[in-house]
Amino acid sequence: MDAVLAVRARGITKCFGDVVALDDIDLEVPQGQIHGLAGPNGAGKTTLLGLLLGLAVADSGSLKILGMPVGRALAAPDGVAGFVDGPGLYPSLTARQNLAALAALRGHDARTAGIDDVLDQVGLTDVADDRVRGFSLGMRQRLGLAAALLTKPRLIVLDEPSNGLDPAGKKHVHGVLTRLANDGTSVVLSSHRMDDVEALCSEVTLLATGRVVFSGPLNKLAAENRDLDYRLRTSDPQSARRLAADTAGIRVVDDAGARHDAEVLVVRTLLPALDELVVRLVQSGVAVRELAPVVSPLEAAFLALTEQQEAGR
Repeated sequence: MDAVLAVRARGITKCFGDVVALDDIDLEVPQGQIHGLAGPNGAGKTTLLGLLLGLAVADSGSLKILGMPVGRALAAPDGVAGFVDGPGLYPSLTARQNLAALAALRGHDARTAGIDDVLDQVGLTDVADDRVRGFSLGMRQRLGLAAALLTKPRLIVLDEPSNGLDPAGKKHVHGVLTRLANDGTSVVLSSHRMDDVEALCSEVTLLATGRVVFSGPLNKLAAENRDLDYRLRTSDPQSARRLAADTAGIRVVDDAGARHDAEVLVVRTLLPALDELVVRLVQSGVAVRELAPVVSPLEAAFLALTEQQEAGR
């Protein structure tokens, strides 16, 4: 099994003094997968990313990266690259000089390190000779990704890679990460942006107070989640409301969006009951023109975790 896993963690625990940052964590990331980490602040995401990058070592448990056991030394495992808490860059150097310095630190000749190629991949060719001190946050994030790509890693670990990116920059970075995964590179990323996680990730691990509360495919999360609110737009709103009210497990709810748009019906339910409602609508000759969660299953789970954490304080 380990032969096809980029990351295999079992029973990982990490403490900082009396604070338990990670508590008996299990994690598996197959090769060629983009795996998301999500959870409230203080959930343990940064600590876990740091373990994957060799910036810290676990107090107990076992960790294999790219099939190799991780030892007790503070060092990035072979084939792994990325950043936590933002990329470390030299503001007074240009983008190209930053990458050349990094290549030199790793014992590579800057002339053959592929600097121009990685700058092109992340869309920074036009500013390659500009000093980094003038870069926006999003440009710095893209340069950090370029630095990670220099070593042609088999596992990339990224902390908030879309932070500060405008829509065009985010689309570009998403395209880079998707192509990497399609070529067999594994990606583990942490993000507070649930739309990014949903757009990019095959699977997600949700952390809360150092523990895994869910790990698996996003569609499984939707099936396991509590009731969600769904926006329903049909060809016959009155019939749709009547059928929804008569369907077991469906609760019609009113919100600001529904009051301002009579064609929109908001229902609260689990997926099986929602499926039954759709069948009944079709059988009654009511066309379904839109059906989507008001809040995605991932965002709903994230908000639930945040609420539970706030309630526990």
